[in-house]
Amino acid sequence: MGAAVFFGCTFIAFGPAFSLFVITVAGDPLRVIILVAGPQGITFWRKSTLHLMVLFVFIPSFEDRFAKKVQYYKNYIYIYSLKPSPSTSRVQYNFFFLIFRKADEGLAAISEDGKSPISIQQMAYVSGLSFGIISGAFSLINILADSIGPGTVGIHGDSPHYFITSGNLRRGVDFCFNVLTVFCFVRGGGSKYWTVSFSKLKLHSAAEATTFLNPWYAGSLIPISMLTVSTGIWAFFTAGGSLQNLHRCATCKADMDSQVLVYSALQTPADD
Repeated sequence: MGAAVFFGCTFIAFGPAFSLFVITVAGDPLRVIILVAGPQGITFWRKSTLHLMVLFVFIPSFEDRFAKKVQYYKNYIYIYSLKPSPSTSRVQYNFFFLIFRKADEGLAAISEDGKSPISIQQMAYVSGLSFGIISGAFSLINILADSIGPGTVGIHGDSPHYFITSGNLRRGVDFCFNVLTVFCFVRGGGSKYWTVSFSKLKLHSAAEATTFLNPWYAGSLIPISMLTVSTGIWAFFTAGGSLQNLHRCATCKADMDSQVLVYSALQTPADD
């Protein structure tokens, strides 16, 4: 039973990401390199987490002196720690994405036609997929270890949906992080750039806040699903997508304007 729960939860959480890897990434060596290099940016994520841990280290030290007050405000401290959490993590992410942008410029400089072999949208997608997989592995590994046993969830009358809910929630958060990465690659400045950057922090905070609904199980799955779908639609249009592109994709029609016609240098002489 423990092995079935373990593999079931694993496939629910990482099955869609693995499918995306096989279909969209595995066939392109450059995308595979970016996917492998993506987890190296987890160092920046660890640094932001370390900064947040300083707050929680001081909480037990104050409990002895101000036991009653700290116990009263302890839950509020945990809740309001969500505000600096997305800010610090996204600041660290931006440093890593800046490196990717420089790499994109370097690829364009050494290419024959002066263009990068991979678009910035593809780089954002592969990087987001990499971040989603590695963050999911870090957060779900302890839950998967507990699923093997000993013990059975729900044996004392609790809900037996703990593991399946954790797997679905992790899958939703992974997809949400994937589409949020697209906003990190938005170029330029102006009001649009700052609006996207500010909204990105708010969406990240909302994604993390859904974990407070875990005791209600299904109550955390509905918000994260709605957030992922709405964020994905916004990221699609932010990256330059349109309804016309969706129609072409659905009908398998190529864009004739984007095709390059190459003519032979040997041409027949014109008729007199």
